[in-house]
Amino acid sequence: MPGRLVTVFGGNGFVGRHIVQRLAQQGARVRVACRDPEAAIFLKPLGDPGQIVTVKANVAVIEEVERAVADADTVVNCVGLLAPFGRNTFQRAHVEGAGNIAKAAKAAGATAMVQVSALGADAQSDAVYAKTKAEGEQAVLSAFPEAVILRPSIIVGPDDNFFNMFAAMARLSPALPVIGCSLFPRVSMKSSEGSAYGNINYEFCDSGGPKFQPIFVGDVADAVLEGLGNPGARGKIYELCGPRIYSFRELMELMLKTIQRDRILMPIPFAMATIMAFFMELVPGKPLTRDQVKLLRTDNVLSGDNPVAQDLGITPRGIEAELSYLTAYRPPSGRRSRIREA
Repeated sequence: MPGRLVTVFGGNGFVGRHIVQRLAQQGARVRVACRDPEAAIFLKPLGDPGQIVTVKANVAVIEEVERAVADADTVVNCVGLLAPFGRNTFQRAHVEGAGNIAKAAKAAGATAMVQVSALGADAQSDAVYAKTKAEGEQAVLSAFPEAVILRPSIIVGPDDNFFNMFAAMARLSPALPVIGCSLFPRVSMKSSEGSAYGNINYEFCDSGGPKFQPIFVGDVADAVLEGLGNPGARGKIYELCGPRIYSFRELMELMLKTIQRDRILMPIPFAMATIMAFFMELVPGKPLTRDQVKLLRTDNVLSGDNPVAQDLGITPRGIEAELSYLTAYRPPSGRRSRIREA
């Protein structure tokens, strides 16, 4: 890896910046390819002077992709959309873009390529996100058969789009949604000691909603480096998940415990979530889309059909120990005691 040139598409994104940092620490020369090179300048201090450079490249424009991979020894693609906007559609980013990168990398003589896809990628899925992720994988393998495909579950870490979004909501909202749960509670009878009658217990969000197996972003970055340097990984698809499965409800409870806030967990059935998403797609940033609701109908956990992180020599860490970045969402510490002392 020392001295080798690695082109990273989407290197200024949440996952990409961690990959760039790992590569720089290994002594690689890193070329960060993105639509706005000025937005990636913050990456340069992660390496020595001149070690990390930025170039303009829209993955849907083959000429720009070819310039970005020129003379590169290896290539990483971690471009992905959570929601389409303008001309940036799932088809252009996930399928056409991935195919362009693989074709250009092969033509440039790159010896290895890693494609960061997504767990649940499925060409038969009703969700366009999952469908185009699978089509993108096929486009990559058709052009670059030795490419390594990584399918991570929900990726958590500083600047993630999951915990940070709900923690920000918890600052202002008295309730947080748990999508995929029945609106009606589970009713049970709880016996009361010393009484002939029991107490009725109402349990909302009892099913917990869809299941996830989140992985820390640092482990994904390590897997990318292993994929680039491990000849035995060539042409394989790896599923990257953490050691524990959580329900949607359990993730909300973990987040609330970390930021030390009490909030009501509100069950949102899929039908209701679809209606909400219709209107939230009109909000800047599209915090929830109908396509994402379709994704949530399927548990995001290991399928058992493909190799996993451990097969790359990566032992995923538990996310509980990596959530210190959420402490910024805690209430101001000691405020009440200072007021009383005054």
